[in-house]
Amino acid sequence: AAAVTTIDRLKESSFGDARSHNELGALLHLLQDYPNALKHYARAIARDGGNAEFHFNKAAVQRYLGDAAGAEAGFETAIALNPQEFEAYNARAQVRKQTQERNHVRQLQELLQRTSAPAGLTQLHYALAKELEDLGEYEGSFRNLKSGADSRRKYMQYSVDTDLHIIAAIRDTYGREMFKGHAEGCADPAPIFIIGMPRTGTTLVQRILGSHSSVYSAGELNTFSLELTRLARETLAPAPRSRTDFVAKTAQLDFRALGEAYINKTRPVRDASPRFIDKLPFNYLYAGLIHLALPHAKIINLQRHPMDTCYAVYKQLFKDAYPFSYDLDELGRYYIAYHQLMQHWNEVMPGAMHTLQYESVVADVEGEARRLLDYCGLPWQDQCLRFYEDTQASTTGSALQVRQPVYASSVGKWCHYAEQLEPLRMQLECAGIACA
Repeated sequence: AAAVTTIDRLKESSFGDARSHNELGALLHLLQDYPNALKHYARAIARDGGNAEFHFNKAAVQRYLGDAAGAEAGFETAIALNPQEFEAYNARAQVRKQTQERNHVRQLQELLQRTSAPAGLTQLHYALAKELEDLGEYEGSFRNLKSGADSRRKYMQYSVDTDLHIIAAIRDTYGREMFKGHAEGCADPAPIFIIGMPRTGTTLVQRILGSHSSVYSAGELNTFSLELTRLARETLAPAPRSRTDFVAKTAQLDFRALGEAYINKTRPVRDASPRFIDKLPFNYLYAGLIHLALPHAKIINLQRHPMDTCYAVYKQLFKDAYPFSYDLDELGRYYIAYHQLMQHWNEVMPGAMHTLQYESVVADVEGEARRLLDYCGLPWQDQCLRFYEDTQASTTGSALQVRQPVYASSVGKWCHYAEQLEPLRMQLECAGIACA
């Protein structure tokens, strides 16, 4: 809130140097004020058109705002000015479907032959995998995808066991008894949480709901986890000795205070609409705490075919999140733990979540949208079916796809890689997860 107040006074400023406009653009970008960020990135370019970083930053915001052509041109310019701007190659590959007539496959292949920087190799492999998939060259696509994922994983300090132990601790701590006899949480009904694994259609559902006149899409907020951590540090004694001990001790929290803190801290990032969406997929870890802290909040759980989910996660180069996604065995182990946690939530708090199947939304948009609005206690509005006309920014991997009517081409895409993904399929099937 303090940052917004300060930066509001600077929005109309005109600086004598390009760097200041770029920095202000970056701050506005972080505050999700994308139109004004775009304006200052453009002013930076007007003062120094030879800086690749400025063009990349402007193109990234254009992508969020749905300007695919402008974004592609900006990424092209960034590459021309600085061929080592490796992130731009992958970003460029994502802004449209590549065709036989228009693609960058040869350029990417040649660059891979003379690039040694690990981060550059990762970006180039992911870019080439995307373009080859668009062209139907699935074997080459997966080979490059695996090379990119292996490169990314090699330089990460991460153990999937840590995450699995935390998920197990959540299940152990938040059993059925936790949801009986607790003091009532914060009664505010404003929040609508959309949760699930990434790449399962959470952005699509956000756009459908966010098109309603009574709902504001606040984006992917980490507010709940931050307030949970803050409240735990301030009120729990003695201090937790480990992450699993932290999970166990959160059962002692004042859940009403947690809900009220969440409501207060989200005010600066939402408007006056009576309802708002928090679409952080990872909030599935906190579904039980959310229900205790905000019993009148709505929780929408997105599901998708397990193999389509895992493949979609594997092929996405995330900036910081989801470290389990770069190794298929780790991805499988994590998905199994996630699946078991969601089964647990449905068992210990039946009826607290509305589960949506991505494939069902694709097959019957209106029917699922009507059921969704009914669950949220919202009257039907036809504009919810025209979600692709919404001009609000989207910063997810689906930023451009959600500006199109619903399409089914992503359903069953994993089948192109059935041979390469067979160990993963067997791993899930052995855990009792149907993948047929």
